Amino acid sequence: MSWRQRGHDETYSEDEIKARLAEELPHWYLEKGWIRRKYKTSGWKSTLMVVNTIGHLAEAAFHHPDLSVSYAFVIVKLMNHAAKGVTDKDFVLAQKIEDIIQWQPGKDQGPLEGTPDDPRFKYIKYDQ
Repeated sequence: MSWRQRGHDETYSEDEIKARLAEELPHWYLEKGWIRRKYKTSGWKSTLMVVNTIGHLAEAAFHHPDLSVSYAFVIVKLMNHAAKGVTDKDFVLAQKIEDIIQWQPGKDQGPLEGTPDDPRFKYIKYDQ
């Protein structure tokens, strides 16, 4: 069954999760029933910005990840507790988190420049 035909609370098999992650969220991985992603930051203040961004998105979606927070990284874990597995809700929230955290305005060719290419201003280690 295609994910587009699936009920929102219907869980995916391990193989389906891995295939969907490979196609849509290549920096995320499956471990112990959760889809996960580690975001590396430049330090505590940056970590808090990432946590607050994820917190806002999760609260707006009313779908809440587990977070592991350290000085220079944040690990996001998503699984639908009510469904006891990974569902569309997890993939959609993961994609929203990914889009916002990895956004680099300077690459959009718009009026927003993004942070200067200077270590003093970097707060997240972007994927290439």
